Amino acid sequence: MRVLGYCRVSTALQANEGESLDTQVMRIKGYAMTQGWTIADDDIFIERGVSGSIPLADRPEGQKLLAVVSKHDVIVTPKLDRMFRSASDALATLEVLKADSVGLVMMDLGGDVTGNGISKLVFTILSAVAEAERDRLRERIREVKRHKAAQGDYNGGKRQFGYDIVDGKLVENLEEQTILRQMSERRAVGLSYHKIGAEFGKDAKSVKRMLDRLG
Repeated sequence: MRVLGYCRVSTALQANEGESLDTQVMRIKGYAMTQGWTIADDDIFIERGVSGSIPLADRPEGQKLLAVVSKHDVIVTPKLDRMFRSASDALATLEVLKADSVGLVMMDLGGDVTGNGISKLVFTILSAVAEAERDRLRERIREVKRHKAAQGDYNGGKRQFGYDIVDGKLVENLEEQTILRQMSERRAVGLSYHKIGAEFGKDAKSVKRMLDRLG
């Protein structure tokens, strides 16, 4: 049996708020010691600056971990959210590991979650909660951006058609606003997005996005 560790931080801020990689590595080694397991430094996979929204198998170190793990091995991680943020990713990975007789120890859940007991139930619930919390965070970010846009502030990214950016503010571009009104009028009389786009040199998706912004 080989014991493998996995830890991750997505930002420098996390490292300063108790989620540092050094702390996670020490916790993994400490847990292994209490179980009488030996874990080599090279067997701890350290993910630096990678968002939890990226599936484990798509992360650099996550890929390496899943590539080397073998039957009857055990993976140890300090917390559920270090490995997963998506319930679907968590449960799919769990099923693959179970099929390969690989143990997955979530220290914050009290042990191996590949069994059929309470740990798996808690793991399933917390995975769903983590995903819901991420969805709420995305919605809060969208709300902030909508509020800033309503105040005429520029949110960053690509310039929105119909506006110029002047001193950090969105200022109407009269020529482009005229085009938007003309697009809206054509849509109101039943023209398709494709036909409108062909007239104004835009693709159908862009036309729809522009008109959706108008409400």
